Amino acid sequence: MFEVRKKSIGSAQALIAIVLLFAFTLAVPLTASADSKKKKQAADAAPKKTPVIDYSMIVWPNPPAIARIKYMAFYAAQKLSQVDTPKTAKQGWMDRLAGTVPEQDNTKVLFQLAQPYGLATDSKGRVYVADNKVGAIFIFNTETREVEMIKNKVDAHFVRIIGLAMDDNDRLFVVDPGLKHVLVFNAQHKAEDVITEGQVEPSMAAIDTQNRLLYVSDVELDQVLVYDADTLKLKRKIGTTGHKHELTAPGDLAKPTGVAVDKDGNLYVADTLNDRIEVFDADGVFLRTWGKNGDGPGYFARPKGVAVDSDGHVWVADGMQDRIQVFTNEGQLLITMGGHGLLPGQYQGLVNVTADNRRNRIYTSEIYPGRVQEFRYVTDAEADQLRKEREQIRADSAPKPAAAPASAAEAKPPQTPEPPAAVPK
Repeated sequence: MFEVRKKSIGSAQALIAIVLLFAFTLAVPLTASADSKKKKQAADAAPKKTPVIDYSMIVWPNPPAIARIKYMAFYAAQKLSQVDTPKTAKQGWMDRLAGTVPEQDNTKVLFQLAQPYGLATDSKGRVYVADNKVGAIFIFNTETREVEMIKNKVDAHFVRIIGLAMDDNDRLFVVDPGLKHVLVFNAQHKAEDVITEGQVEPSMAAIDTQNRLLYVSDVELDQVLVYDADTLKLKRKIGTTGHKHELTAPGDLAKPTGVAVDKDGNLYVADTLNDRIEVFDADGVFLRTWGKNGDGPGYFARPKGVAVDSDGHVWVADGMQDRIQVFTNEGQLLITMGGHGLLPGQYQGLVNVTADNRRNRIYTSEIYPGRVQEFRYVTDAEADQLRKEREQIRADSAPKPAAAPASAAEAKPPQTPEPPAAVPK
């Protein structure tokens, strides 16, 4: 009997072992599946890294040439952190039935560029952008990217703001052809004066800080008006008026737009309908001109903006060709950049260019995407230094020539002359 009981007990223990083994086998995949789910959930919960674009590789000209223009950034709107989302009160069923609109307790909205045109920079490196459609002047802090604004009907009265200019005291000159005047703001962005004398349809402006002159182009008069930058009185006019934009002789203008001044006080004017750049000295005397209609290198098809960098190179924005061309002050073409498109360094409706020579920055404005692009200008001195460094690296890495073997005569050690034999006595 004991043997039968032992056999029954042994069979039961074997059965229990088999059941436990089977249960363990089923539990292992479930545990692994649970672990994989936990890992997946942890991975989904982990913050995803936003891909960062390396703008340092966008340069002109292309490598291996030494870069003279480097893409930096673009500006188009306020930062989202500056904007509060409007909060709407909850609408009840009686409001919905009556069709009433709930009140909002916050009406702050995002301001962004729509038709940027005029450009200027101040001593702090901030970029001022006149936007005709928004009816405001955007002030971009290039370090923090925060935006201040000078708004129509809040800080001043605007109708159609186009041109901007900044003097060395951070006074801002705003050209408004809709009101046929130039409004002057102090460094605190408060309107303090207005210039109206002689203007019909003013367009763009530039300041000669050395000779204390304010230049304002007028597209209806076909002239550039010259004012005293301190008294704001009209001093003289450049160009001939009254010929309905038909004059083409050197020194005459047809719908002039962009104006810029170099460190010698020379004035550069974008003679838009004549597709050329004209140059005058500080007394208004005509010096030279270059350019003609066409789409080849050095040609223009509606030049609008003009700027002069710290080395005296002349940058011209062509509105129809959507490109920037850089010339010497004598009109020799140095480099071209741009073309139709939305990528960095391309344009859609290019209208203006300006230079911040304190920081060697170039800014362009274009209408259709509503943006301002920023570029770093590599100066002549910086380019020369880079060229010398490259030459030094090339010289250091060049294989050294093998030493020439010594000649037999040179290899033979010098012989010491033997003393003369003694003469026998």
